[in-house]
Amino acid sequence: MAVSHLSASTQDYLKCIWNLQEWSGGAVSVTALAERLGVRTSTASDGVKKLAEQGLVEHETYGGITLTGDGAAHALAMVRRHRLLETYLVQELGYGWDEVHDEAEVLEHAVSDRMIAAIDARLGHPTRDPHGDPIPSADGAAHLPDAMPLSLVEPGPVTVVRLSDADPERLRRFAQAGLTPQTLAVLRDDGTVEVADAVVTIHANDAASIWVTPVRQ
Repeated sequence: MAVSHLSASTQDYLKCIWNLQEWSGGAVSVTALAERLGVRTSTASDGVKKLAEQGLVEHETYGGITLTGDGAAHALAMVRRHRLLETYLVQELGYGWDEVHDEAEVLEHAVSDRMIAAIDARLGHPTRDPHGDPIPSADGAAHLPDAMPLSLVEPGPVTVVRLSDADPERLRRFAQAGLTPQTLAVLRDDGTVEVADAVVTIHANDAASIWVTPVRQ
């Protein structure tokens, strides 16, 4: 079954489960899923039960949610749609990187596989979206870069790899500070970050949303 044959709700649930476990690994809780989807916990629980009945997830009572092989394949197809659309909106239509998430959330349910393939070709088969998240390939492969949250890195030079797009206001602050994917920065001993000769104070919540790779000296 193609992902386009699934309901929009099922597509959302699968993509959300993938996004929640993509950078952290492990199973996803119903509570975290409900919070990300903006629904009641009972609603999310009912949705997960339906996914389990379709063979798309595995979920033990009071346990975590994991995607089955079919569920993961469909989730990756939706993640690919979403991130290619975000990239297209920024590169071809002039959207800001803090504006594209909500637009892509709507468009990803309407576009065809043919259009996604055309967008991919038009963009030159990009491997990262505007926020640094990996774009799964057409065959469903997704390769996470070797990176970790800024909050866990020792002081020293780093390359910014990925910035969470969960909060548009936070993205605007990142952009104003010069923190974008592939930016070179220096994490200082006092927790501040030096970017292009400017010193930026990074709050704890923000530091957990910035993923970097230490630069070997």
